[in-house]
Amino acid sequence: MKIVFLDRDTIGPTVTITRPSFDHDWIEYGKTAPDAVAGRIADADIVVTNKAPIRAEQLADAPNLKMIAIAATGYDVIDVPACTERGIVVSNVRGYATNTVPEHAFALILALRRSIVGYRQDVIDGAWQESGQFCFFTHPIRDLAGSRLGIIGEGALGQSVAQIARAFGMEPVFAAHKGATGLGPLYTPWDEVIATSDVITLHAPLMPATRHMISTPEFEAMERKPILVNTSRGGLVDEAALVDALDRGLIAAAGFDVLTSEPPAPDNPLLSVLERPNVIVTPHVAWASEEAMQTLWDQVVSHVENFERGAPSNTIG
Repeated sequence: MKIVFLDRDTIGPTVTITRPSFDHDWIEYGKTAPDAVAGRIADADIVVTNKAPIRAEQLADAPNLKMIAIAATGYDVIDVPACTERGIVVSNVRGYATNTVPEHAFALILALRRSIVGYRQDVIDGAWQESGQFCFFTHPIRDLAGSRLGIIGEGALGQSVAQIARAFGMEPVFAAHKGATGLGPLYTPWDEVIATSDVITLHAPLMPATRHMISTPEFEAMERKPILVNTSRGGLVDEAALVDALDRGLIAAAGFDVLTSEPPAPDNPLLSVLERPNVIVTPHVAWASEEAMQTLWDQVVSHVENFERGAPSNTIG
């Protein structure tokens, strides 16, 4: 059985890349450009991919392909209906990031709520040394205790974020999906969450219904001028509208780990505001703690082994 791993470089270098226990041929590439996918999977039985896309046209040239193991939770890089039509099993990774993503989200929240970036830069620039007193007040500092955290996305990551929030003395509330009603007592109406949250954090999948679910109307409805954090998916927020909201003071700050295109295109609006003390952009690393990446990879291997023994796991489609 031939197994092809298309993009090893998307997994941290310290992760132990164990291989399936059954007999196989292993072919590994650091990166695979979209136009190289077809050639590299042409005679593969199993393909492992993180971000290298596999569409219907590549599947048509891979007659032996029986399984695709995605080294991620999101599966928009795979043409799942085409795989289903061809009888190709698709498995993804789930539940590996319940610590790392919420912790990263709170790192952004704490840094922005307490203006860590701005004060650090002040010290670098010599402002403390020149101040003539033990401290100074050039940026706002707010406690988390007593504030409301709006969580958009009520899955495992959203629940873990809520647990951390409670430890800080925050009031976590889960937003019902935009436009949805009658979802039960767990949910607070979307409009109320948007209007009354001091911090809003996104933990939702990117789908047609959620693309740009935060845009100008939502920013203009944010009565408390919250911090907006996105460690979920680029595209959930209209980035041009986000920069406009920052310029207009509709939100206090933005902490983003994901962008619409990655790496960002030169014309991405957020690139124009990176020097501001109330903006933090990290390069899609919220998922990438050492522990989480190893758990992710171990799960990938287990899915491949389960498929080989006739018991596919975490299947999609």
